Amino acid sequence: MPYQRNEQPGCGGCLLILLLFSLLTGGFSGLLNFLGILIYSGLAGILIFIGLFWGFSYWIQKKVSTYEASQTESHNRFVWLLVHILINIARIDGVISKEEISTIQRFFQYNLRYDQTRMYWVKNLIKDAVNSPQSMESLLLEFRNTFAYEPRLILLELIYQILYTKSQVPEAELKVARDIAAYLQITDYDKRTIEAKYKYGRQQQQSPSQASQRTEEHYYAILGLEPGAGQDAIKKAYRKLSMKYHPDKVRHLGEEFRSVAEEKMKEINAAYDYFKKK
Repeated sequence: MPYQRNEQPGCGGCLLILLLFSLLTGGFSGLLNFLGILIYSGLAGILIFIGLFWGFSYWIQKKVSTYEASQTESHNRFVWLLVHILINIARIDGVISKEEISTIQRFFQYNLRYDQTRMYWVKNLIKDAVNSPQSMESLLLEFRNTFAYEPRLILLELIYQILYTKSQVPEAELKVARDIAAYLQITDYDKRTIEAKYKYGRQQQQSPSQASQRTEEHYYAILGLEPGAGQDAIKKAYRKLSMKYHPDKVRHLGEEFRSVAEEKMKEINAAYDYFKKK
């Protein structure tokens, strides 16, 4: 299904037609009488409210349309597929709860720092995704055929990121994330690197008393290594990950996803610096 941008909203004209109709049927006096009836019947307040609501909706739709037009097709399609895949993950148990919708919205608002205009856009995408009959397999097939390996890593990173915003991550959803990694032909090493990072990060939060030990395990996990790996293995892992997550490789996806790659690089550099100093 090709991505369809929001069209620039039309300017309407219903009120103008109504006013013209009043003029044609009763002239200026007819128009005044019509307005007088509205005022005295209390309908004026309702019309003012409708007008303000329509004006605000028009303004938002115009901003969304302008924003979409300013982005690359790759960016818009990436976000569209991301939202649809996340909704399909939420649909695993057969029901998409309000809390799951809110979690996805909070993810875009706080993790990706979307402003009001982009959040309005995302909410529309979520609404479309909830009503979409597209299967997870068709979405992943399109993603795999459209995007190179590095954007696939970013997608998997985002999927795990949103899963671990929950206090308890359902095992069924973790299995879906692993299946997605396999379908997107992401290597076991890269999948393990991403999943282990969030797993150890969660353990650090739950066991503050073992923070120092968990920190080292976490750094090993970020580099995709087992605890106790040697310096040569650490250097090799660092070089490999640095090439995969270089921000320039996902520049075409948009600034927010380039920032995701930059944050990932900071984590990789922090892990490598830790072992260098040690």
